[in-house]
Amino acid sequence: MKALYLSLTIVIVDQITKLLLKGVPFLNINGFRGSKPILGDFLRMTYVENPGMAFGYDPGGYFKLAISLFSLFASIGLIYYLYTVRKSNLSLRISLAFILGGAVGNLIDRTFYGIFYGYQSLFYGFVVDFIDVDFFKISFLGHNYDRFPVFNIADAAVTIGVLLLLIFYKKNQEMPEEELQTEEGSLNSENNSTDELTSDTNKKDTKPAEE
Repeated sequence: MKALYLSLTIVIVDQITKLLLKGVPFLNINGFRGSKPILGDFLRMTYVENPGMAFGYDPGGYFKLAISLFSLFASIGLIYYLYTVRKSNLSLRISLAFILGGAVGNLIDRTFYGIFYGYQSLFYGFVVDFIDVDFFKISFLGHNYDRFPVFNIADAAVTIGVLLLLIFYKKNQEMPEEELQTEEGSLNSENNSTDELTSDTNKKDTKPAEE
């Protein structure tokens, strides 16, 4: 379960960057608005509030609530799954930790930002995005994008986690060698104990009865 430390780190870094950009009035942090070049026009810091799903698509109404609740239950499910595979391959645990950290990072925005900043109710907050990369032109849901859609650290963490799952898919399907040896040793030990018990029972049964 040490993989949860990685998830926690992702959540903390994600939230710090978002709060610094959005601003925290009672801490006198004014935040940032607009767009600023980091590596020329290729990488920019652009403040965007994502009202719903990926690529800025806003489902609105109860669909937005459903997305927030789904993210909540999915995060709980990931924590439980991480517990069940806590002795599995390191690559699998790291992949899940990245996905969990990213999911929780954006879940905090959707769940609490609306209330914290006073513009919406619980589960209806906007996700803060700010990483703006010049990539290639794409079309999605009827929208044309000249640059890659603005994203955040949580989005990047989920993407990295999914890529790691795909890269190490075959390895994750195999039982770790140490775990396999441990299970084989336990099985052999149980078989030996059973054989010894059977042997002792047979000896007692064949012992001549005293007159």
